[in-house]
Amino acid sequence: MTVRLDATDRNILSELQADASQSLEEIARKVGSSKTPVWNRIKKLRGAGVIKQDTVILDPEALGLEACFFVLVRTSEHEADWQQRFLSTLKARPEVMEAHRLAGDIDYILKVRVTNARAYDEFYQALISEVRIFNVTALLSMEEIKSTTVLPL
Repeated sequence: MTVRLDATDRNILSELQADASQSLEEIARKVGSSKTPVWNRIKKLRGAGVIKQDTVILDPEALGLEACFFVLVRTSEHEADWQQRFLSTLKARPEVMEAHRLAGDIDYILKVRVTNARAYDEFYQALISEVRIFNVTALLSMEEIKSTTVLPL
């Protein structure tokens, strides 16, 4: 269900997306309001599920996670128990940054962050030992051109 947002809500969300560590006073000043109305709007947006969580974005390369692989998974298994086991396996693997079920020839795409190709191979070996997969194709990202968590408002 889509939540109705006015211009002030959108401005508050834009400020939070840019830097959630800003004080209420800073956000209020930037959106042309005062602290209490901004706080009430933020509470409303949290309650409506628009704001899911506050977090910190880390630099993967600064932490030694220099390899980013996009993993294309094709399966011949589509039973509920296989799918549950596969999803549980993905959720348990910290290397998996994102996982999407797709329409088309590829069933799933994973974004996997690891230190290097050897670490990817360890991930791959663990994955196929836990769940039967028909075909896996790994694509190494040579350069990250754009990455953002900011949604267009």
